[in-house]
Formats: sequence, C-alpha cells, structure tokens
Amino acid sequence: MAVTNELIDKLIAEYKRPEDILGEKGLLKQLTKAIVERALHTELTEHLGYEKHEPSGRGKGNTRNGTSKKTLQGDFGELEIAVPRDRNASFEPKIVEKHQRRWAGFDDKILSMYARGMTTREIQGHLEEIYGVEVSPALISNVTDAVLEEVKSWQSRPLEALYPVVYLDALYVRMRHEGRVENRAVYVVMGISVEGQKEVLGLWSSAQEGSRFWMGVLTDLKNRGVKDILISCVDGLKGFPEAIRTVYPKTEVQLCIVHMVRNSLKYVNWKERKQVAGDLKLIYRSATREQAEQELEAFGEKWERKYPMIARQWKENWDGVSVFFQFPAEIRKVIYTTNAVESLHRSLRKIIKMRGGFPSEEAGMKLLYLALQNATKRWHVVQNWKEAMHQFAVLWKDRMVAAQPG
Repeated sequence: MAVTNELIDKLIAEYKRPEDILGEKGLLKQLTKAIVERALHTELTEHLGYEKHEPSGRGKGNTRNGTSKKTLQGDFGELEIAVPRDRNASFEPKIVEKHQRRWAGFDDKILSMYARGMTTREIQGHLEEIYGVEVSPALISNVTDAVLEEVKSWQSRPLEALYPVVYLDALYVRMRHEGRVENRAVYVVMGISVEGQKEVLGLWSSAQEGSRFWMGVLTDLKNRGVKDILISCVDGLKGFPEAIRTVYPKTEVQLCIVHMVRNSLKYVNWKERKQVAGDLKLIYRSATREQAEQELEAFGEKWERKYPMIARQWKENWDGVSVFFQFPAEIRKVIYTTNAVESLHRSLRKIIKMRGGFPSEEAGMKLLYLALQNATKRWHVVQNWKEAMHQFAVLWKDRMVAAQPG
C-alpha cells in the first residue's frame, strides 16, 4: 500500500513540535488507534457478511453490539482502543486477538532483556523509562515462564545421527535446590554437525561434575538419535574418557591441550611460567607425534628436578593428548581444545554474574537457554571444515556411511 507525499502533507499540516507527532496525544498514536479500530470494524463486517446499517443484514440472526475498551501495551506506551462486538459473541478479531494485551514484538523485548541478565525490577524500570509502559512483575514472569515449554521441547528434540566433533564441558551456577542455595554443575554439550555448524545439543544440571553423570548425558544423546561421535574434546576429569567409550566405544577422546597447560602451570613459580609455557608449546606444536614425544622427553630432562609432576602428567595422559597429531595442522585447531565451548561459557558467565544466583533450577536453566539463543545467532561455519571432513572420510568412511539415515 503506497503512502503518498500528499497524504503525509495533509497529516502533518499542523505540525509544530515533535510532541505533535511523537507525544502522548501525538499523530502517531492517534493514527495507530484509528487504523486499528478501522481494521477491526472491517473484520467484523466480513464476519457478519454485511455493512453497518445495510438493510440486507436484517434478520440474519447476528448483529453489531457496540464496543468494549481494551488497553494495549507497546513501544509507544499504552494505547486504548475500542473493539467492536457482535451479539452472538462469535467474532474473533485477527489484528488484535481476544485476550491480547500487548502488541506483537513487545514480549520479545522482555525476553531479550531477560536473556541479557536483567532482573525483573530492571526490566520494569527500563520499559517505564524508555516506553512509558508500566508492567507488573507477574506479567514479566508470565512472559519468561512461557519459555519453559520451549526449553523442554528443545532439550528433548531429535538430534543428527553423526556429529564429527563434540565438546563436553561444565560450568557452575548458583541455584536454590531442595531449599538451599548451592553451586550446581551445568553440563554443556556442543557438537559440530556434518555441515560444519556449531550446535548446543543440550544442558543438564547436577550437584557436581562427575564422569558418572556425564555417562548419563551421553546416553541421553544416544536416545535422541546420535549414533556416532568421531572425536570428543574434553578436560582432564578423571574417568571421563572411559565414560565416553562406554556409550560410544569407537570415539577418539582428545584431552584439551589448554586445560593440560593450565594444570601444568599451577606448579610453576610465576617468574618461570613464561619459559615453561614456551617449552610445553614445543610439544603440542610439533609437526608429528614422534617429534612431540622427543620434545616431551627434552622437557622432562630440563624440568624434572624442579617440577617433576608436569612431565609425569603429560606422559600419563599422552594417549589422550596426542590424538590430534594424526590430522593436518589446520584441523588440529578445531579439535585440540575445548575453547569453542569455553568461549560460550564466558558469555554465559557474564550474564550469570549479573544475576548472582537463581531462586530455582528452572529459573537458571530458563535464563541459560535464552542466553544461548542470543549467543548462537553469531555462530558461523567452522573454518577449514571441508578439509576436516575430507580427512574424516579417509579415516572413518565406513562409520560415516553407517550413521546416515536409512
């Protein structure tokens, strides 16, 4: 529908101040009210089948029956409109539905603010300050609670049969559980699909991180359709690789190099950390596994006397540390660290920090889910993914074919 300059000129003929257009009784509000009410009357006419006062409508059994007042909340503040009624109460408006009290998109603004960690009181204040709309805490809770069904559906949704790479890690969130506030582990599983797209497969909560609970998480993934995982990248939690292989026996388990380095540097005097970190880099930046083993021996000879635990830990975990050496350098960056999921954790922690703690596990998971939806909008296909898939096909063609539907 074209809006001509002539029409606009007529509408703003008496314009003198911004308030005349944007104010509480300005043109935009008046125009919105007039158009919505006109549209509602048009809908009622279509419903009844005849125009107002038209003789052909007599005796049809249903007639117009005045109007009722309704106040809508939106970006422009509050707007009172007159909604036409019919005598049989069978009219179902479309532009403003029955029981609707807010313009489309207004709930999205509440959810967006909630997802960024704002409290109910902060959302109230923001809506009143920016839009001049007063909303109750109950309304905000109702809007955000409506997400809970979406969370349940998302958490139980079917998954792809194959995820070439999966990252598993946990973060801690303060939640009230069984009457007391405690730090609870929220298990996060991020997969990379065959197309190279990152995807959070689910969130699970427990009193603390443990390999037994991780086994339950992996079993849930299997029940939701994940037939195979080629490589899983995890931290150094004891029993983690065994838990993964119990559910996915063929999965290669890569221990996160970043976690290994961090744990190693805990033993080191701060004056020598840079030097020790540089020597460790010679190990995991080696061109081949054989060269890396030589560098590990050299590291042990150099630092064994002063920091005996470091080389010992790397040797004890070498089978898990060295998995990535079988791939080209550009693919190693994808699989040798859990940085992808830790980057997500950083964005989630910023929001959690703003809230402090949560009155229930449900409230915590609701916010984390909404925050995830915001974070994943910025995700792109993983770099060098085509090359990675080519390598995977060379190594595990039969498994990739077996995981395909049908």
